[in-house]
Amino acid sequence: MHHDPGTPLAYAGLDLQDRPAAARHTDFARLLEGVDQWDHVVTGDRHSTLTYERVLPGRYRTLEYGRPRTDRFHTATPADVAVLRDSLGVPAGAVAILYAPAPRDYRRTPVRTLDLERVVRRLGPRFVILSRAARPDGEPPEAASDRVVDVSAHPDVMTLCLASDALVTDFSPLMCDYAGLDRPIVLHAEDREAYAAARGLYVDPWTFPPGAVADSEDELIEIFAGSRWCGPRAARLRAAFRDRFCPHDDGRAAERVVRTVLLGEFAEPLSVPPERRRPVPAAASAPETPVVALPPQPAVF
Repeated sequence: MHHDPGTPLAYAGLDLQDRPAAARHTDFARLLEGVDQWDHVVTGDRHSTLTYERVLPGRYRTLEYGRPRTDRFHTATPADVAVLRDSLGVPAGAVAILYAPAPRDYRRTPVRTLDLERVVRRLGPRFVILSRAARPDGEPPEAASDRVVDVSAHPDVMTLCLASDALVTDFSPLMCDYAGLDRPIVLHAEDREAYAAARGLYVDPWTFPPGAVADSEDELIEIFAGSRWCGPRAARLRAAFRDRFCPHDDGRAAERVVRTVLLGEFAEPLSVPPERRRPVPAAASAPETPVVALPPQPAVF
């Protein structure tokens, strides 16, 4: 059985043959030999199903049942979230932003597009950033202050999702997992065109964003300093995105897989209707008014 690593946004299979910078040393014959070993593929949404069956063709049966890894979003309690935040050093009452950009595997070295220390300095003491960004080889963890926590080596990204209050990402399929939490998502990628040209895209999240979009570091700061990250428009965008990419993420995906594969039940298992889903809430409640009065930028002469 193969559980897809996430809703594919960038090219992930045979399509990479036309993208040598991204494919690098991929052995496509060996890739297809591995696919031939799969009996089932578990996907989270129709987009994933159609994409996998096209770019990773095989004799497997697709189970479009949702993402078992996100079941925890519905079974965890606020007490569980508090314990996770404490283990990561997130202060009580802080807004924890998970920064998790997609890896630039077409580049020889990682690229940084955000000065995270500057971001938290500008936002003030209420904000903390959990950074899951790739670091250049030999560079020490990014933790110049206690408000930028390097979690790049953390073994469980779902734990980081539960512990955070908002996600900042670019092309990472993690946004499709995170949308099931119904917590704010902000897009930011200043190298957006270069990424799309090198990797190719099945879906451009900028045309169907899950929340507010920042075209620069300063705009990202402004989004979190005000209410755009968690306001009504962001909520509407997130709801539409969730309907498209999280139709079955209800906390029972693993149960559906077990019933079909191990118990041999033939009836198509039903998902919990969206209006009845109750993912665990974020620890820091979204403010109704802007939470930060930005200090003026120093003049540059």
